[in-house]
Amino acid sequence: MQAEFMIKVANKFQVPTITFSATSPLLKSIDNPYFVRATIDDSFQVEAIAAIVKSFGWRSVVAIYVNNEIGKEIMHSLSDALEDVEVQRSAISQEASDDQILKELYKLKTEQTRAFVINMDASLGFRVLKKAREIGMMEEGYVWLLSNGMTHMMRDNGRSLETMQGLLGVRSYVPQSKEREDFSLRWKRKLEKENRTGDGTEPNVFALRAYDSVTALAMAVEKTNTKTYMKTYGSHLIEALSDIEFKGLAGEFKLINRQLESSTFEIINVVGDEERIVGSWTPSSGPVNAKSNKTTLFLGKRFGPVIWPGNSTVVPKGWEIPTTGKKIKVGVPVKKGFINYVEIKTDPISTVTTTTGYAIDIFEAALKKLPYSVIPQYYGYESPENNYNHLVQQLYEGKWDAVVGDITITANRSLYVDFTLPYSESGVSMVVPLRDSKNKNAWVFLQPWSLDLWVTTVCFFVVIGFVVWLLEHRVNTDFRGPPHHQIGTSFWFSFSTMNFAHREKVVSNLARFVVVVWCFVVLVLTQSYTANLTSFLTVQRLQPSATNVEDLIRNGESVGYQHGTFVRDFLRNLNFSETQLKPFASAEECDDLLSKGTWKGGIAAAFDEVAYLKDIVSHNCSKYAMVEPSFKTVGFEPSFKTAGFGFAFPKNSPMTKDVSIAILNVTQGKEMRRIENKWFNRVTSECPDPNSDLSSNRLSLSSFWGLFLIAGVASFLALLVFVALFLYEHRHTLCSNSEGSIWRKLKSLFRIFDEKDTRSHTFKSNAVHNVSSPITPCTPSPSNVQIRPLPRSMSLNREFEIRRACFSMSEERFRTQPKHDKQGESDIEFGAERQREVKQTQ
Repeated sequence: MQAEFMIKVANKFQVPTITFSATSPLLKSIDNPYFVRATIDDSFQVEAIAAIVKSFGWRSVVAIYVNNEIGKEIMHSLSDALEDVEVQRSAISQEASDDQILKELYKLKTEQTRAFVINMDASLGFRVLKKAREIGMMEEGYVWLLSNGMTHMMRDNGRSLETMQGLLGVRSYVPQSKEREDFSLRWKRKLEKENRTGDGTEPNVFALRAYDSVTALAMAVEKTNTKTYMKTYGSHLIEALSDIEFKGLAGEFKLINRQLESSTFEIINVVGDEERIVGSWTPSSGPVNAKSNKTTLFLGKRFGPVIWPGNSTVVPKGWEIPTTGKKIKVGVPVKKGFINYVEIKTDPISTVTTTTGYAIDIFEAALKKLPYSVIPQYYGYESPENNYNHLVQQLYEGKWDAVVGDITITANRSLYVDFTLPYSESGVSMVVPLRDSKNKNAWVFLQPWSLDLWVTTVCFFVVIGFVVWLLEHRVNTDFRGPPHHQIGTSFWFSFSTMNFAHREKVVSNLARFVVVVWCFVVLVLTQSYTANLTSFLTVQRLQPSATNVEDLIRNGESVGYQHGTFVRDFLRNLNFSETQLKPFASAEECDDLLSKGTWKGGIAAAFDEVAYLKDIVSHNCSKYAMVEPSFKTVGFEPSFKTAGFGFAFPKNSPMTKDVSIAILNVTQGKEMRRIENKWFNRVTSECPDPNSDLSSNRLSLSSFWGLFLIAGVASFLALLVFVALFLYEHRHTLCSNSEGSIWRKLKSLFRIFDEKDTRSHTFKSNAVHNVSSPITPCTPSPSNVQIRPLPRSMSLNREFEIRRACFSMSEERFRTQPKHDKQGESDIEFGAERQREVKQTQ
């Protein structure tokens, strides 16, 4: 009031007025051209106070201030700085008696908040602190934070710090200097001369700023021409004063818009008879730890070790609920459907109201896990059109302390209230009828294997057939003959191993090795195919009637949504027309609509949150299935995610965090299963899972690449050994100079490979068998006479007789056959040669 009066006088007479103590934000020097504020505006300190509150994570504080315009103004600044913190206000009159102060403090003691910010005149403020100590509000769990003015005046008038143990305070930084020490010494001497040593031994910050103000004024007067016309002298003096800069007793003196520039604030902690500096705050760096001189982002670590009221080192939570049990008003929705979530019943005789349901049980289970006692009192509210936005609005307006039920957490609602962590599954999905798709897919036999596995298997059948043909061609008559016969035999042999129906004998050891390995691979493949095909035929019997949203829209199918929920707007955003949307109020009504179908006035699918749809499917799992909606259009993938159901509390309510932690303990424990079985009785083991993607159950190449690797390595090794032996056996052909070029040598090798290997044991065993026949060693045929090899144990005379008989037969056929017969000529030549050998031996 004094400053405001002096400003009016200064403006009228154009005389500069300097204040060193008027800190009110209401006094804006920019609006008063002759008013100079040589001290710090109180609005500058609120940023420092807000930094302390946020650093320790206090979500709610009580601001105690003087009930006048000056006190109210700083409260506006503090509320703006603490935008994420709930600021409660407590105004105390400047003329308040001790009884009035106690009455207000007792009122505050019954509230939850235990963090207090006090900003008022020092004489009144320290009276409040004294009474707070008397009624036990300076004990462990409480927080007291003093403003700049009160912190600077702690020791004035011989005031003891005993009543302020554990308090925090902010105060403008006053640097130590030689000039300040000299001034303090002169101050003490002056007080001693005047016998006023009890008034204080150190000058406070306002005394230092008063000295600096007089110094600045003297310097400005020296710069101003005193002969200037009186009416303009004031304006010249203001200009000179604005340009004054020097290092004063209270720090740097520099005016910006005729106001002292904001400085650093110290954070002090009262411990014993000491004002311990635990940190500092600057507009540029924010809070800084006094011990490390570094800014850290971890809550509660920005300052040095703090001793709190009650000599405690544990950071207070900033709020408490009495252990005797605090009753809270809880709003619950009055529902017509899905009453297993929340239901309110009123006894018509006793008029006693009872509230039950899945959400109520979870909420009460969470309250039991809190470290304090909370007694909920439920109040029903019937929202217009079943829209829960009205219910949340009632909480925002302060009608209740909490809202419990199947309340969906949305971004819009979170602007007005705080939600706990969700206690239900999140997301929007759809329920569709199941249809029998048994034997409706003619190509189902191809689905057990993926395309890459089919292609690889067929390729290996071809490769194995080729490898066996290479190994058996020279030694096995089954793999000889015309080219088309050899190709057909190779493919037949390879693919017939699929059901082990191959009839051709394999005589080469290398080929037998390859076939044994391949038969093992085929056995594993066929058994896996059979098992997977069986599962496909079983699972495919029941499939959802629709999974694609675009098909529903294009075909004009009707879809349902729960009445009053946000799902209606969600469907409209998906381009469903208004005529396609049909509301339902309960699970029974949804069942009825789905049973009818679109063409009988029902719906083809029902859209809702997952929690509701699971409730519907759990009672009708043989009729309906919950599926994830899909879209064919590439790039068009709307979000079907929601945050789930949660409990709502007022903004910045301290219970939100504790109840969220308690919900986690409930949902992760055995109690959650008991609650679910009580209200939903879900038996999912008997229900098919239509969400399973059949294509994901296909066997792929990645499951069998090891088997194919084994078969490939076995075939390669067999081929490698066969080629090595073949080249070694016919090395004279490669090394011979008579063959000419390499190309001719290779042609010779290919010709040899295509010929029958007469030296193979397979052909020798056949000859032995034929000679030992009791009929005759000479087997005539319509075209020739075959002379077979004879056993070595046969006597020469006997052999000679047999050869002569065969020779005679061949000679006779040669003479009587009109055409040239090479086989006969060879037989005659062979017989003659053998006859000469016998004679020589005899």
